[in-house]
Amino acid sequence: MQRLLVKLSSSSSTNSLRSSKNHPLILPLLSSSNPFTASESPSNRFGYSYSAELFRNSRSNSRTLRVNGSSRCISSEAGRDSIEYDVLIVGAGPAGLSAAIRLKQLSQEKNTHLSVCVVEKGAELGGHIISGNVFEPVALDELLPHWRQEQTPIEIPASSDKFWFLTKDRAISLPSPFDNKGNYVISLSQVVRWLGGKAEELGTEIYPGFSASEVLYDASDKVVGIATKDMGISKDGSKKETFQQGVDIKGRVTLFAEGCRGSLSERIIKKYKLREEVNAQHQTYALGIKEVWEIDESKHNPGEVVHTLGWPLDSKTYGGSFLYHMNDRQVALGLVVALDYHNPFLNPYEEFQKLKHHPAIKRILEGGTVLQYGARTLNEGGFQSIPYPVFPGGAIIGCSAGFLNVPKIKGTHTAMKSGMLAAEAAFGLLHEGLNMNTYWDNLRDSWVWKELYTARNYRPAFEYGLLPGLAVSAMEHYVLKGKVPFTLKHGKADHEATDLAQNHTPIEYPKPDGVLSFDVPTSLYRSNTNHDHDQPSHLRLRDPKIPEKVNFPEYAAPESRYCPARVYEYVEDEEGKPKLQINAQNCLHCKACDIKDPKQNIEWTVPEGGGGPAYSLM
Repeated sequence: MQRLLVKLSSSSSTNSLRSSKNHPLILPLLSSSNPFTASESPSNRFGYSYSAELFRNSRSNSRTLRVNGSSRCISSEAGRDSIEYDVLIVGAGPAGLSAAIRLKQLSQEKNTHLSVCVVEKGAELGGHIISGNVFEPVALDELLPHWRQEQTPIEIPASSDKFWFLTKDRAISLPSPFDNKGNYVISLSQVVRWLGGKAEELGTEIYPGFSASEVLYDASDKVVGIATKDMGISKDGSKKETFQQGVDIKGRVTLFAEGCRGSLSERIIKKYKLREEVNAQHQTYALGIKEVWEIDESKHNPGEVVHTLGWPLDSKTYGGSFLYHMNDRQVALGLVVALDYHNPFLNPYEEFQKLKHHPAIKRILEGGTVLQYGARTLNEGGFQSIPYPVFPGGAIIGCSAGFLNVPKIKGTHTAMKSGMLAAEAAFGLLHEGLNMNTYWDNLRDSWVWKELYTARNYRPAFEYGLLPGLAVSAMEHYVLKGKVPFTLKHGKADHEATDLAQNHTPIEYPKPDGVLSFDVPTSLYRSNTNHDHDQPSHLRLRDPKIPEKVNFPEYAAPESRYCPARVYEYVEDEEGKPKLQINAQNCLHCKACDIKDPKQNIEWTVPEGGGGPAYSLM
């Protein structure tokens, strides 16, 4: 903790920032007297390293510091360090960083000081961010109006829109329902790094590599912050020589921006019954699997945007693919599969491998090289599934609440706007005596609400199958424009939608050819995923008997297929019976298991900070 004091007592008003055009990296501390120093590190591809270990390396006595005229308490209670900020933000994605930037802007405009801290479980900013992203800059225009005059990773304008219906051998062109004029094809990983730099320039303290594992409450059940996960615990629960106790990070306001299916956000939603508060429906999800390829220059059309429906998915499974031409001869290819699919034998990863052999896709990829692989779930519930986002002590923002516009296939702009609105409410609460509920009021008065309301019936229309869904969505888009006097409801929750195996036939997938399609270990290597193997599994079974007694015999072990990283495998025990083996070190943090397990027996929790994928292009 003494290392943190170096920063708090520094005479510099902002932190130094080291960045490049393509790979900016936030360095919370870069003075010669602190551990967050630029250096060579074999585990850091961007040429910088920081030591999370040194952040906790010592214990400080109870004290109060004066920082720019405001007080911050740092104390040690029962061996745990406690740090207090005005606003604590959990998660350094588009929503969290937009909130941080807006808070600091308001602080400057009103000539007041506001301490803002962002904690991020990824080892680097953007390391856990993945999105097939055609970026709509409406929120960024509001947040940073002069961004176009700066050097940013937002530089490839969308140049064309194509919409294909795929059969096994053909790509049938359809009228495109998308209008991406004025939008940009981006890597969200890189944009998040850039946003982090803007937040840091304004004085935000950003700490990657720290997992928020617990919500802290006061005696009145109000949220007062989070606890970071202990480091250096072995698989058997004993403390290793490297053990470092977690830190309690407290905020007068806490904003949860953990992304889709955020583990702490879900606890908050359940504890305070935030869905029931506004009669919101359950959330429904999809799994997105993505690769970034470098292709032949003659096939590359910067800014070209392609979306598809149909093959390889069957007519009862909602989903589709995307192919976006980025810069530097790169293309982003992905398949999105709704997790309310019925057939337990369906394997989203293998469906993605099949997709790459479609003639229309194959001709683009042939001769190319895969640069990166990843997967992540996304919210598809939309307007109907938005919970009341305010709770005692803070708010939920971004994809943790679920602001994705499904027919647009865009959620970054709405996530950013939600973070900005929450920041304005938090500032009003702390400095103007207003109520945090103004976040909810302003959200409903914003373009976010209007946009999601207009799009509300697209996704549930596909509950009736592909063709009925296309018919209803076309009527909505071209004729009714979201003005129908009713709102369709979602079907069963994703985990409840899984049928028994006896009702389906196993699917035989072709073997990977090692050129276009690949096995899971090869893809996993390209995600740069890494966890300390000697730590307790962050994937917990509420009942360890359910996999062998229910999932395997009744559903044919679906967890061995819906996971895109082969975390879940059934092996034979000493008696030759199937036993579930959890390879937690493979986890991509996609959250599919937490969502799709038929009996909701798997609980996804955070591993040690810094573990997981390390995306740079996604």
